[in-house]
Amino acid sequence: MRALQIRELLSDHAGAALADLPVPLPGPGEVRVRVRAAAVNFPDLLMTGGGYQLKPDLPFVSGLEFAGEVDAVGEGVDGWAPGDAVIGGNRFGAMAEYAVVPAANLRRKPERLSWDEAAAYPVAYLTAYVALVRCARVEPGEWVLVHGAAGGVGLATVDLAKALGARVIAAASSAEKREAIARLYAPDAVISAGPGFRDEVKALTGGKGADVIFDPVGGDIFDESTRCIAFGGRLLVIGFASGRIAEVSVNMPLIKGFSVVGVRAGEYGRRFPDRGAENVAAIDALAAAGKIRPHVHAALDLADWREGFAMLERREVVGKVVLKP
Repeated sequence: MRALQIRELLSDHAGAALADLPVPLPGPGEVRVRVRAAAVNFPDLLMTGGGYQLKPDLPFVSGLEFAGEVDAVGEGVDGWAPGDAVIGGNRFGAMAEYAVVPAANLRRKPERLSWDEAAAYPVAYLTAYVALVRCARVEPGEWVLVHGAAGGVGLATVDLAKALGARVIAAASSAEKREAIARLYAPDAVISAGPGFRDEVKALTGGKGADVIFDPVGGDIFDESTRCIAFGGRLLVIGFASGRIAEVSVNMPLIKGFSVVGVRAGEYGRRFPDRGAENVAAIDALAAAGKIRPHVHAALDLADWREGFAMLERREVVGKVVLKP
């Protein structure tokens, strides 16, 4: 089978290459899936150079999430049969023609989603759901400011926030991205992420500020966000794409009455398995009803993986990139 294998941890993905590997066999409790599409995520890029907290034993196959069809089931697996359309993943192994994962890591593919959309869906929308529902407890009519709104997780958050009845302000760095966000999801406002966005947020919210701020960027974006958050607001820390981990003097959340909340969707599900299952069921139900739909920026053949990685590195992607093994 074709697979994107990481043989050495090197810069510029130099240790990654397409390989012809044996088709893996599912063990007890495992399922083998014929992968139709695998999403590209930033951790995939980082793992090729050893820059991510998870460092699998070498060699390993890249890829966190996929969509495909059940091909074979291991001993003791109930509920899955060859031909079932599924989504799921593992911490690696998705960027191959076949992937073997624990049966518990799979769920039914929402029928409304194509293979490409389904592959682009699980990680981004789960993060958005945990952030907005579990951590922020967003209410209909509240103002939600989404930074990095063109990225995979950011765009999912724009989509989900609208489905939850929030009023959404999407912030993105370029005019092209802002035009795409407006066209795809029609948030209440689309603004520049450049310095001074706090004034625009305050104007849009009648001087109140945003009730919820979703921040995967950090750095200067976080700093300025503390200046346009509403009293009682929730500032969600998703990541630090800017490269700088911001700090806040605790007198600011005291005086302005806001909370700073860290969001780790995967860890949330591991800590609270029952709630984790509810989260997954909730986003699947929204997808099945057509209330949310992921956007695929590009679908490339697996042989073009380097171009897919480069699209993320150039920060030109609106939504997600998927690879087709």
